[in-house]
Amino acid sequence: MILKEKKLIGFILLLAFVLTGCYKPGPGAEPWKAPGTGGVGGGAIETAPTSTLYLGEAQLTENPLPTPTPNPTIVLPTPRVETISYSVQPGDNLKLIAQRFQVSWEQIVTLNNIINPNLIEVGQVLLIPPPSFEAVAPSFKIIPDSELVNSPSNAYFNVQAFVNERNGFLAAYSEPIDGSPTMGAEIVERVALEYSVNPRLLLALLEYQSNWVTKTNPAEETRVYPLRYYEAWREGLYNQLAWAANLLNEGYYLWKLNAITAWILSDSSVIQVSPTINPGTAGVLNVLRYLKTQDNWEGAVSEEGIYATYLSLFGYPFIFTYEPMIPDGLDQPEMQLPFEKGDVWSFTGGPHGGWDTGSGWAAIDFAPPGEALGCFPSEAWVVASAPGKIVYSDHGAVIQDLDGDGVWQTGWSMLYMHIANSERVEVGEYLDAGDRIGHPSCEGGFSTGTHLHLARRYNGEWIAADSNTPMVLDGWITAGYGVEYDGYLIRGDETVEAWNGRSPLNAIQR
Repeated sequence: MILKEKKLIGFILLLAFVLTGCYKPGPGAEPWKAPGTGGVGGGAIETAPTSTLYLGEAQLTENPLPTPTPNPTIVLPTPRVETISYSVQPGDNLKLIAQRFQVSWEQIVTLNNIINPNLIEVGQVLLIPPPSFEAVAPSFKIIPDSELVNSPSNAYFNVQAFVNERNGFLAAYSEPIDGSPTMGAEIVERVALEYSVNPRLLLALLEYQSNWVTKTNPAEETRVYPLRYYEAWREGLYNQLAWAANLLNEGYYLWKLNAITAWILSDSSVIQVSPTINPGTAGVLNVLRYLKTQDNWEGAVSEEGIYATYLSLFGYPFIFTYEPMIPDGLDQPEMQLPFEKGDVWSFTGGPHGGWDTGSGWAAIDFAPPGEALGCFPSEAWVVASAPGKIVYSDHGAVIQDLDGDGVWQTGWSMLYMHIANSERVEVGEYLDAGDRIGHPSCEGGFSTGTHLHLARRYNGEWIAADSNTPMVLDGWITAGYGVEYDGYLIRGDETVEAWNGRSPLNAIQR
């Protein structure tokens, strides 16, 4: 039986790696090629003082370590048993299509008698087989959820002090980012902040793959690709860690939506997931699947794998457990639209990734008044949506802590992205709702046009704008219908629809 798939909807579309408003492949990105066909496989941030014995150093014990309690078994998506058809979309390749449907690309090639797997055309109809599992993933829990998220559990962890104390290759490493030399520890901190991923986990992954944290002379092949993910435009520590952080987030947030049935490994092996792991462990498995084959996958996700590396660096990961990350009945504090009264802005992006494609759909976009298109200087002001202290202001990003403790990893925080450097608010300032943040721009990350990217986090976790805790701004409630960037702002009988451009349909003002 062959079913016609008319439209892919839902958060699982994250697996397609498609994001058109704020992000794009990096410079030099090459099209995917099947193996054997010529392919190639921060600013100032204010935190509370840190004690001399910085949190996160290894806690040694002679007693046996406890075994984490398995999570309650979740209801996984029912594996598809039918062959379906799929029409190739712009930007597709067989690898992306296979990942989306959780099968191997070789299965698609065989079923469709494809001669050259690197040549598929937009509109070409492919038959997609049902998943065929070659093994079942272990149920071993590697880390708690709070050790994947940049959360209260690591709010006072001093990355620089830890890296210096270990005195490995990372301690002396530097690479240019945005034209400025940046030390290795700073790169770890920046990726952890941007993606809201725990820096301890990034360090453990780096050590597991290359020994950069503890060895002064790691293997030569890791100097350009420290995570051993060999893709031409992923050179350097920042690009490697950003790639990993995005996948850590992807596994974490998709698992929370019960949207994963299989892990597709680097050799295209299809591994059935265990339903008793936690979201944090799912995030780790999601990045390791790109780095391992079936021969070494099970060891990597066992007690002898990355878990053992984490243990050697920081001690038992579950001593850092912070629960609940998201309390039941979580309510958003009162917030307003992030612009001044009388200014007519355009709602250009419904719920989409808070940072890159893997994070929860925490963000919405607004374009400032005017007729100009693309990247242009704007005199309009972005203003604070709620009262709170500015704890970060650099690289086009402003982070505001809303709970008064000056630490964005605890409680509610707001991200205002693509804020121009000129007249941007400074770290340490306390703003009331309506006070000026800065001007919208294209600065920070990738942007196709001057706009504001607005997102929320709670305890460091991205809070989806179309979740059970929707973003509410001056009574306007965000809503989506399963397609990234599509969505509405609804207030009573009024509705504003997200459009990529300026139109009476997406105009909004205070």
